[in-house]
This record gives sequence, C-alpha cells and structure tokens, in this order.
Amino acid sequence: MDILQAIFLGLVQGLTEFLPVSSSGHLVAFQQILGIEEVGATNLTFDVALHLGTLVAVFVFYWQDIRLMVNEIFLWMGELIGLKKARSAPYDKGHRVMAQMLIVATIPTAILGFLFNDLFEKMFSSTYIIGFALLITGTLLWISNRMVKGHKQPGDITPRDAVAIGLLQGMAITPGISRSGTTIFAGMIRGFTVELATKFSFLLSIPAIMGAAVLEGIKIMKSGVRFTDSLPMVTGFIVAAVTGYFAIKFLVDLINRKKLYYFSYYCWGAGIFILLYTLVFIR
Repeated sequence: MDILQAIFLGLVQGLTEFLPVSSSGHLVAFQQILGIEEVGATNLTFDVALHLGTLVAVFVFYWQDIRLMVNEIFLWMGELIGLKKARSAPYDKGHRVMAQMLIVATIPTAILGFLFNDLFEKMFSSTYIIGFALLITGTLLWISNRMVKGHKQPGDITPRDAVAIGLLQGMAITPGISRSGTTIFAGMIRGFTVELATKFSFLLSIPAIMGAAVLEGIKIMKSGVRFTDSLPMVTGFIVAAVTGYFAIKFLVDLINRKKLYYFSYYCWGAGIFILLYTLVFIR
C-alpha cells in the first residue's frame, strides 16, 4: 500500500465512522474494488489503525462530557467503598447515569462479538453482504427520520435502554450495517432526543473501538508479525483522526437541521452500486 492509498482510506474511515453509512462496509468495498492488498500484517491491522484515529476524534470533540463522566465514575466508585469525600462531592446525575449506561450498553455488544466473531469475520469477504446491509442501513435511517421525537435526557437513560442499544450495536459489526446509524436509531426507539441519541452513539464508540483494537493487538502479538513499513498506517491514522473530527461536527449540525434522512439515499445508492459491481465484475 502506498501513501496515497493510505490517505484515501483514512479519508473514507474518518468520514464513514461517524456518518451513518458504515465505515467497515466502505473500507472492505474500496479495498476489494481498488485491489488494495495487505499492509504490514493484514488489512484488518490497518483498519484498526484507522479506527484508533477516529477514536482520537471522539475524545477531542466530546472531551468535556468524557471528563465529567470519568469524574462521576470515580465519585460513584468512591461512594460504593464508603469514602466520605466522594459522598460529599456535588452530584452530576446526567453524566453519572450516562457513564453507567455506556458501560451497560457495552456488555451485550461484547457478548455478541465474542460469540459470533468467526461469523462476522467471514462476512467481511462478501461484497454481496455489504451491499444488502447498506440497503438495511438506509431503511433504518429513513424510519428514524419519521419517528416521533423522544424527550429522554441523559439522567433518564435506563438499563433497558442501554441493553437495547448495545444489542443493536453488536449486530452492527456486520459490514454494511452502520454502527452510528443503528445506535442512533436504537436510541430514538427508546425515546431519546435526537441530540442525546447522537451523543450516546458517539460516546459508545469509544469502548467498541478500544475493545476491537485490544483484541486485534493480541492477535498480532501472537502471530509474531514485525512491521517493516509503518508510514502508511501512521498516515492513515492521522487522516482518519482529522476527518473524523469534522465528520462529527458535520453530522451534529445536520441532525440539528433535521436532515438525517439524506443518508438514506446515499446508503441505498451505495448498496445498489456495490451489488451491481459485484454481480458484473467480482462474481
């Protein structure tokens, strides 16, 4: 892989990780269409580097919320073990509940990923699956745009809400099913405001991305692979981080203007294109 390809895939990852169009589906499709082979150890390793870049984007954009949630988690743990200082500290219900529910939502995602990891990995070799999955993503976004607006705020999130969102995030491991689109859809089903559903979706990507990176890092260490050309990976990481940040800003602004359904048309068009391309050129 050369630098231009790394920049291109970094742009794709940064834009599609947070825009509800499936980053994994786009990366696999572009890699197959452009004939991009392994970089370093595997394509999957390069994908992890790109995901870590987008993780940086989330931390930068939502730093204030993350800082307050981390503070509340430590205060909560202090209260559990009986620290007087923790008990006397101001209580931020919204950030505490949201932090707790992000933990709860991560559990069903991790269970699904563990149980069906082999099945999900096989799906990455099929552009047919990616095409059909993008059609499903477009439909979910279309439905989301026509749902009655919810009123739940961060302090109102329940364990049932978190489990439902976590389960749908687990299903979004399928390439072509948008993680952000699916979790935003799930949040809206559970009565979240659009703004909260979006924020919860982005923050929920943090443990998901970190967990995937750790698992793949373990695989790489066990394989004994040594990287001889890390420049494309570093380049992709930086590009994904920068474009990911601006993608978040763009989506938040679009949601505030009630234009989320635009992505339905894109997903439908992309899905149809991939299916036709696969039928004509790959099969």
